[in-house]
Amino acid sequence: MSNGYVEPRRNATDQVTKNSDMRITSMLALAGMAALRRDDSRVIIHFDYDCFYASVLEAENPALKSLPLAVQQKQIVVTCNYEARRRGLRKLQLIREARQICPDVVIVLGEDLTKFRNASKILYDFLKGFLWTQRAERLGFDEVFLDATDMIDYNMALLNPYDLAHSFFFLDKQDPTNGFQFDATKFCGPTYPESAGIPLSDNTRIEESQRTLTLRLILGSHLAHYIRSRLDNECGYTATVGISTSKLLAKLVGNTHKPNNQTALIPPYGLSAISREEGNIHRFIDDHEVGKIPGIGFKSAHKLRTYILHREAKFKPYTERDDKDQVKVRNVRLSSTMGPSKLLDILGGPGTPRDIGFRTWELLNGVDNSEVREARAVPKQISIEDSYMGVENFWDVKKQLHLLSTSLIQRMRTDLIDGNQGTDGEDLRWMAHPRTLRLSTRRRSSKNADGSRDYCFTNGRTSRSAPLPNFIFNLAESAEVVAEKLVNDCLVSMFRKLYPDKSFGELSLINVAVTNMVESAGVEKQSSGRDIGKMLKQQRSDAASKSEKGTENFHQDFLAQDESFLNNHSGARVDETTWEESDEEEVLSTQVCDVCGSHIPLFAFSAHALYHRVPD
Repeated sequence: MSNGYVEPRRNATDQVTKNSDMRITSMLALAGMAALRRDDSRVIIHFDYDCFYASVLEAENPALKSLPLAVQQKQIVVTCNYEARRRGLRKLQLIREARQICPDVVIVLGEDLTKFRNASKILYDFLKGFLWTQRAERLGFDEVFLDATDMIDYNMALLNPYDLAHSFFFLDKQDPTNGFQFDATKFCGPTYPESAGIPLSDNTRIEESQRTLTLRLILGSHLAHYIRSRLDNECGYTATVGISTSKLLAKLVGNTHKPNNQTALIPPYGLSAISREEGNIHRFIDDHEVGKIPGIGFKSAHKLRTYILHREAKFKPYTERDDKDQVKVRNVRLSSTMGPSKLLDILGGPGTPRDIGFRTWELLNGVDNSEVREARAVPKQISIEDSYMGVENFWDVKKQLHLLSTSLIQRMRTDLIDGNQGTDGEDLRWMAHPRTLRLSTRRRSSKNADGSRDYCFTNGRTSRSAPLPNFIFNLAESAEVVAEKLVNDCLVSMFRKLYPDKSFGELSLINVAVTNMVESAGVEKQSSGRDIGKMLKQQRSDAASKSEKGTENFHQDFLAQDESFLNNHSGARVDETTWEESDEEEVLSTQVCDVCGSHIPLFAFSAHALYHRVPD
């Protein structure tokens, strides 16, 4: 073998030799773990609402809870409740198949996501209300990470080590009566592994170095159970919950017992000091298919399967996979010479992050030190998209652009306008101003000779970005009117530049998004944004106070240029040749200077114009 290790002498049987090789390979993997640092000081709780879309509909109409319920988008079942699953239905099933399997299924259209989005926000605020900090991160509509570390630290310090069985969890530092009683000698709910879920007082099974971590996770399990109970009783929603020390592990371990249950990944986490065996993290994560690991995307997982199998894995995403095409984490992690450098060779290439090898190696070893991000007052971007069986007519594209733009503007008015303001349009305040408009499309794969189509994971999105026009913030007109202007003035031109030869084949996806969000002053403590309207008024006031006429004219000219920039250069000549095509990436726009002909980034154009106006 390589890496400086001498291959063991062959034994009498191939099986013995194979076992020896596996032990040495495992030792190499453990040696590689020495370079990885896992932060086990945190307690992360991951909530995944059960059958979220169906649960929202059931909350509106409780009579649906006892009926087989499916939510339809296009001709697909996007989700269904557990009564429907009990009768043979499943997600991503064709509607006609669902009706054949379960003729009495209740099918509800779920194209309009407004009610699901609103319910997600309400539940997010409910869960976040249990924390002492803002460390609550929402993932999609139906998942939330809670970092309860400070609550666990506080309650750990107040435990009575001589009577752990009669403990009290404090939910409020100021109110000693706000909390609940619990037994701190054992976990609440299922654990992984099941056989190791023993009372803390059994010193024969728990090493001293793991006792503190075990006790912290015990407290986390009881807190998770308490929040789950409140979520069910007060909001009518159930959730599957995972408890561990990182977002990666909490998310994965929560899937062990579904639905309406919770699972804690218990110590030992690292290499056992007594038995020298791998900890529960490796035992747990090794049995997962590589494509199931959060942070390893479909393309990367496909490359890993190809490397391990020495052939192309033949299956489509979101479908049942043939066992012969599955590659488990252990197959990759324990592969000969596997490590960050090898992973960089396998996964690296143009456009990939430089640390993709080391980052993937961390994930394969259950290491994820990423923080639960604090709650944001406004989103980083707002994106609306839809998928199609095939759009190949320009007028159909334009129709879809209008529908998507209308939804986008409605979302902007919901998410970016301060809800505490009055109903008068002039009193409403935008909490943030996106600066960039992005249009993305994806083509369908070509037909085979028999008319079928293969899924091609290299068939990615093609995008184009442009400055967002200022009229999109006009609240005096309806969303439909503003959307029509956005399509005619911007999106049609952007689409034609994506496909200048007017031949775009068949599109399977269209996405319209606003990005490059600039928050208004005071939205968050860490907000660095400025109120543009107030800034311009102040600049005008400062300019008017100048005594010298030449200086005053100079500043007024600069302000006129700056205001023209904010209105997105309605008559300006934008250099379209510099736009890059990317997959969900923001691209930097430039404008051609009429004086010197230079290509200047939009954010610097006002300063460049000022440069030309300075007297020699």
